Amino acid sequence: MVPNAEECSISYVIGRSKIEPRASTSELPREVDALQERIEEGPCLDAVWEQEVVRVDEVGADDRWPQFAQQASELGVGSMMCFQLFVQGDQLGARNLYAHTPGAFDDECQEIGLMFAAHATVAVAGAEHEEHLRAGMTNRDVIGQAKGILMERHKLTADQAFGVLARVSQELNRKLVDIAREVTETGAVPGASRRRN
Repeated sequence: MVPNAEECSISYVIGRSKIEPRASTSELPREVDALQERIEEGPCLDAVWEQEVVRVDEVGADDRWPQFAQQASELGVGSMMCFQLFVQGDQLGARNLYAHTPGAFDDECQEIGLMFAAHATVAVAGAEHEEHLRAGMTNRDVIGQAKGILMERHKLTADQAFGVLARVSQELNRKLVDIAREVTETGAVPGASRRRN
């Protein structure tokens, strides 16, 4: 734990200013993330795009982000530290620490925060990888079920059934898994009636 940190959040930054909260200790970090996204300035965005660490000793008096300083101070944020996270590939994020009082974080807090940010990067990337694997397995199962339906109903081989799904996916410009999901839900190939006409 980083000394004096009263609140914490992990956020992803998409594009230049869209902030997607992934985890937070309370509503305050989510409000601060929403504020930075709305006004397109703040320490979280700077940590992601410009610096490894951004420390704000007194939020209300900081002139780097005038709008943010005033509004975050009104929300009850006294000081902050934001650490850049490389989540996965080119996805970026930040680990944000908050204190209600100004001057809560010193150099020692910053060093400890950097260490935790490195660990958080590994943990978040691992969780993301696991989520992608789980989604991939689910997609594979849905495609397999759809192939089975087509094989049974139309007396196709596994390769032929997959070929039908792939062709329909291309023709309708939809993801293969979405076509497969529709086959499993309806038992019919999307757009089949249109192709017969």
